[in-house]
Amino acid sequence: MKYYIIAGEASGDLHGSNLIKELKKLDTSASIRCWGGDLMQQAGGDVIKHYRDLAFMGFIEVLNNLRTIFRNLAFCKEDILQFKPDALILIDYPGFNLRIAKWAKQQGLKVIYYISPQVWAWKENRVKMMKECIDKMLVILPFEKEYFKNKWSWEVEYVGHPLVEVIENHKLLATSQEPARQVVALLPGSRKQEIAIKLPIMLEASKSFPAYQFVIAQAPSLDDSFYEKFTAPYPNVSSAKNKTYDLLLQSKAALVTSGTATLETALFGVPEVVCYKGSSISYQIAKRLIKVKYISLVNLIMDKLVVNELIQDELTPKNLEQELNGLLTNEKRIGVLKKDYHDLKQLLSQGGNASAKAAHAIVNFLSLTSAVI
Repeated sequence: MKYYIIAGEASGDLHGSNLIKELKKLDTSASIRCWGGDLMQQAGGDVIKHYRDLAFMGFIEVLNNLRTIFRNLAFCKEDILQFKPDALILIDYPGFNLRIAKWAKQQGLKVIYYISPQVWAWKENRVKMMKECIDKMLVILPFEKEYFKNKWSWEVEYVGHPLVEVIENHKLLATSQEPARQVVALLPGSRKQEIAIKLPIMLEASKSFPAYQFVIAQAPSLDDSFYEKFTAPYPNVSSAKNKTYDLLLQSKAALVTSGTATLETALFGVPEVVCYKGSSISYQIAKRLIKVKYISLVNLIMDKLVVNELIQDELTPKNLEQELNGLLTNEKRIGVLKKDYHDLKQLLSQGGNASAKAAHAIVNFLSLTSAVI
């Protein structure tokens, strides 16, 4: 069969590459054309548009690149029509992919969505259109299945979280040696603006732990010089680029900005404090738009407070110092956390490999719908 896959970010490239590998196991004659990155290319996909040319984040950046975005949409539609796929597979990246889904449905194409937009947190009004345009929805967070069924009468399929297998594979292949000093990982985010707000607070807290080496997981897109202006006054702070997983393997604890990194840290079994701080205006807007009990994926999935969250005014050096001290010295707290991490992993790996389950769901769906036709 012919598959057209669209992933518009680095995470989508990773999960898309694993999906391609599994699709090729089930469908040895598969022809896969895609938008993605180097990993999807290496997995056997024919990448015709790289995600680095698609990632426009932030309101102003989107406005400044509207002409490019519209050109990309037009090119994508034309390329899909020329390729004539048996299925269009969309991976996350909702701003772009939901527009393509609506158009593709009008063209009579089979639309499969893998990794749902987080409509349970915000922009819930998208669900009605999604339900009309998407033939098969594959979700990776366990509560999403019940959310769509109970609130929207939409049967979606939960396949587990693909990060579980990614991290397990990394652990198996890791050859890193035990560090000379005990390590605390700092994951302050990937964008300059968020790093500039949170990293100084994290670094100030590090002064209370001279026996530990604090290591910053640098964003691949940022130069060393950007970090050096923050780290210069701190002798027990260093940086690592493109080695986040190796860093987490060595860490006793971590200070982590909200996002997928909180889940990755938990799957490595590292005790963590979740950090969020934005401009006061951005925070007030977010409070009104985002409707969730927690900001950490770990807590959202477990539906309870597993990892502590320091949000906005609560994110201070003193509070970070107190939280980190507990994660490094309180054996009872560490034990409870490890048990919760184990339960989290079990929840996210129900039924085995998520990429394999997603591929089976796609192939089975296409076989059934083709038989009906």
